[in-house]
Amino acid sequence: MIVAIGKQEIEPIRLSLPYKLGTVNCYLIKTDTGYVLIDTGSSNSRAELEKELASTGCQPGNLKLIVITHGDFDHIGNAAFLRATFGAKIAMHYGDFGMAEHGDMFWNRKKGNPLLRMIAPLMFGFSQAYRFKPDLSIVDGTDLSEYGFNAHVVSIPGHSKGSIGILIANGDLFCGDLLDNTAKPALNSIMDDLATAHASLAKLESLKIKTVYPGHGNPFPMELFKQSYLA
Repeated sequence: MIVAIGKQEIEPIRLSLPYKLGTVNCYLIKTDTGYVLIDTGSSNSRAELEKELASTGCQPGNLKLIVITHGDFDHIGNAAFLRATFGAKIAMHYGDFGMAEHGDMFWNRKKGNPLLRMIAPLMFGFSQAYRFKPDLSIVDGTDLSEYGFNAHVVSIPGHSKGSIGILIANGDLFCGDLLDNTAKPALNSIMDDLATAHASLAKLESLKIKTVYPGHGNPFPMELFKQSYLA
């Protein structure tokens, strides 16, 4: 369903994850000057993504920017391909650069579960063809209006060191994997640094946020999350 925001339109794109692990969201933003894509899904869903982009009129030449919310395989898996095919620049927070460059989602994370660290590279590691060096380093406050997108970057680490959100001028937030809505609006259960995640939540509470567009699950009103979180 396309959501119109002034002269900008949001097209949510839900893609399949490998091993029947569920779905992940990408968001295509149509602007006056072309398109901006937030996250790219995992490489197993490339055909799905290409079909969705084509159906909206997004094609080589008019995709201006790819914004990555964090470096996990299910968000960056098609970034290198899209840059090569569509000519778009890739923007990402420098804190997660190594995840994309080395194909390792634990590159900048704490030790965590040893078994998961051993299995994850085998199941979710990125081959050389999917690795990339981002074109742009974006940080808290980066203005995206240069690309026709009336929005700015909000640094919200916790899920990963380089996790970011994108806040549109009207108050809508793309939050990556800090929050999700797979069962109900909630803090993502997978956190690298829980204390930092709570600090990011406090930061979001200080902002005027209307609707949250998560990496997993349906969009939800920020007020609904606040009610659930405080309870």
